[in-house]
Amino acid sequence: MENIKKLVGVEAAKFVKDGMIVGLGTGSTAAFFVAELGRRVAEENLQIVGVTTSSVTSEQARRLGIALKNIDDVDAIDLTVDGADEVDLALNGIKGGGAALLMEKIVATYSRDYIWIVDDAKMVTHLGAFPLPVEVVTFGYGQVFRLFEKLGFNPVVRVDTSGEIVVTDMGNHIIDLHLAEIKDPERLANLLDETVGVVEHGLFNGMVKTVIVGSATEGVKIITK
Repeated sequence: MENIKKLVGVEAAKFVKDGMIVGLGTGSTAAFFVAELGRRVAEENLQIVGVTTSSVTSEQARRLGIALKNIDDVDAIDLTVDGADEVDLALNGIKGGGAALLMEKIVATYSRDYIWIVDDAKMVTHLGAFPLPVEVVTFGYGQVFRLFEKLGFNPVVRVDTSGEIVVTDMGNHIIDLHLAEIKDPERLANLLDETVGVVEHGLFNGMVKTVIVGSATEGVKIITK
């Protein structure tokens, strides 16, 4: 599996050219993309500026010598590459398994081009088997939780390995919705967007046109919309 993640990460790095401002995703697959960019910076003198989607990615990029800027200090991002937790046939996706969905969606929204890198197990017919992360403000999050219960969303407040409630880089909590199958991603996204207390959700609908998929049997393939 790690080899597959590395394959798609290296493939995605080929899309990065000199002078680009590059959005650097978060997660185990995106880390291979960032690592390959670090190699190119060191060995090929690649000149780029990175905009990161989490404190974890910022630390990795600095360690590799990748120049960084805050998203508010750039006009736009040329290309963002990130992982995804699920991708359906229409290239809608669920993200946020690493609790960085708010920063990831902001960076993606202000990117001219956006690519996901995944292994073939992440490609699904319908979204929902992976719990849908919803980032909520800490004030009144219990009220939002109870609303989700009433709606039949099977919510679970995310906790870490020590049982403490997860706090995102933005200081919020995550409620994971165990939905099994999302039949209408757009409708659900609209409902969550209109819910007071919700900062952002992990439905990334219609945001990518290119997905790089790695498979143990087929190698790397590029799916375009």
